[in-house]
Amino acid sequence: MERHKFDKQLYTNKEGGAVPSIIAAASENMQSKFIVQRVLELREAGVPLNDIAVLFRSSFHSFDLEIELNKAGIPYVKYGGFKFMETAHIKDIVSYLKVLENPRDVVAWHRIMVLVDGVGPRTAEKVIADILEHKLNGSSGNDRSQAFWSTYNNYPDKLTDLFDVIKHISSKEIPPADKVAVILRHYTPQFKQKYDDYRKRQKDLEMFQTICERYKSVNALLSEMALEPPNESVSDITPTGSEDEFLILSTIHSAKGLEWHTVIIIHCLEGRFPSTRSAESDEDMDEERRLMYVACTRAKENLHITYPLNVYDRESGLILTKQSRFLEGLENTTEQWVLDEES
Repeated sequence: MERHKFDKQLYTNKEGGAVPSIIAAASENMQSKFIVQRVLELREAGVPLNDIAVLFRSSFHSFDLEIELNKAGIPYVKYGGFKFMETAHIKDIVSYLKVLENPRDVVAWHRIMVLVDGVGPRTAEKVIADILEHKLNGSSGNDRSQAFWSTYNNYPDKLTDLFDVIKHISSKEIPPADKVAVILRHYTPQFKQKYDDYRKRQKDLEMFQTICERYKSVNALLSEMALEPPNESVSDITPTGSEDEFLILSTIHSAKGLEWHTVIIIHCLEGRFPSTRSAESDEDMDEERRLMYVACTRAKENLHITYPLNVYDRESGLILTKQSRFLEGLENTTEQWVLDEES
């Protein structure tokens, strides 16, 4: 089919103002920290949170940012996808980690036990009761945990694999990312059976494993993921009466027809935006380009376009390092920034 191109002459009636900026960050987490800092600066300058939007190609692109927003106490809403900790498959993986840290976590135990094929609520309740009433009595701290993981052989056969996995990664010396890698190998068959759209959800699990790599302990990881942004205000910078103010996180698809004072487009990296799969056809690439156009034209005053360097894509096995092709040729019309760990 012949492709048609429609020429457009873009113009603005607005005089002056800041030029768009393109920011390369040393890592994904550095990208997230920059956004948090920029949002706080804008809010202190009087820009309402709900007039600031962070846009992204795919929902999982915002996961690292969501953790940093929680840590900074910045309330936000997300459109076009679930918040990181609201996704069922992420809750599944976190439940494994929770029982490692606290074998008395009944809710976490129940969640991972009923994932096992053939194990229902009644069996799960019996095993959990045994854990609480017998296996953990008379011990405390690490001694309690180590004693527990060595005494489970009398449980139903279908659960022994689960306990083998948890025992294998119970040592505090094993980094969280390595523990999650073992958990994912055990979880994947259950994951594929439980979720019809598991291929779509797979990227979320990959992103979670990547996030885990910057933590040295499961306790620190769980503590930061348990944080919830306050419903009242941003500490010290939000005036009384703005309880309904939330930063906007949104997929670009969900942002069509909307505008904000400041727009930050994240993950503008080859392999992320445009996505790797979009390179398979001209039509898909054209759609990606249209999405970039939509995202950029949502900004009324400020436009920041960011991308992290050296991102490992687990699906392809490639390290993504190149800025989006959609940013080529913009050197003379934008400000170019590079953020490193000392910025």
